[in-house]
Amino acid sequence: MKILLDSCVWGGAKAELASRGHDVVWTGDWSEDPGDEEILARASREHRVLVTLDKDFGELAIIRRQTHAGILRLVEIRATEQARYAQRVIELHQAELEAGALVTVQPGRIRIRPADLEE
Repeated sequence: MKILLDSCVWGGAKAELASRGHDVVWTGDWSEDPGDEEILARASREHRVLVTLDKDFGELAIIRRQTHAGILRLVEIRATEQARYAQRVIELHQAELEAGALVTVQPGRIRIRPADLEE
């Protein structure tokens, strides 16, 4: 899967997810932060699922109807556990993410908002 990690996601998650075969880009490697709208636009252009801790991306997708290629939001997950949680959600819900769902995961809970609810 092609993934764009937001800079708020632990940088070590990049190597962990890449070792699982994913094509991973981390915004923390960029020379500057272009802002949430451009991050989501780039993820969409490159067909990457955005992995973030930030709820603002869901608002951009739902309220402003900004296009995206799927969003995975991690809530209350320790930095060193973020890649493991992301990998598990991808294993379980890859099809939904690739179809443009917004998936929110926290310990003991996964919520999925399918893309068709955004229309």
